[in-house]
Amino acid sequence: MSQNVPPRKRRFAGTKAQISSAASFYKVLAYATGIMLLLLVFEMVMKYAFGTEMIAGATLADGTTKAFGFLHDGDYTGGFNISTAILIVHGWMYVVYLIADFRLWSLMRWPFSRFITIALGGVVPLLSFIMESKVHKEVERELAEHPEAIQRY
Repeated sequence: MSQNVPPRKRRFAGTKAQISSAASFYKVLAYATGIMLLLLVFEMVMKYAFGTEMIAGATLADGTTKAFGFLHDGDYTGGFNISTAILIVHGWMYVVYLIADFRLWSLMRWPFSRFITIALGGVVPLLSFIMESKVHKEVERELAEHPEAIQRY
């Protein structure tokens, strides 16, 4: 004998304002992290394919100052290593990206696998832009389909 079990009621862990705020925060971080990741890929290609690093304000061997350039290690002294700065900024930005991912994921009450796929957006070039578009559409769709789920209290 089969019983008709009603579908489980969709619930969110936050209000519409909280979810919208989390989605906006995620969107900003997805684009910023995606751009930094593309810069990081460019920097890695320059470093490992051509043996150069992005340096600003270096003094060359002949005594001249170079405002910005792709220089080989040992060809300059001093200066600011932009390549290293890109590595550090992307690393910390990815941490904030994960926080944004976690906040949206927990408010939407998605499965853990969804958290992981969104997190991959910060380490796979161009994926953050694709994931942001999909996630934003999914958030809007779920909020529109389940207005009753927003009522927490």
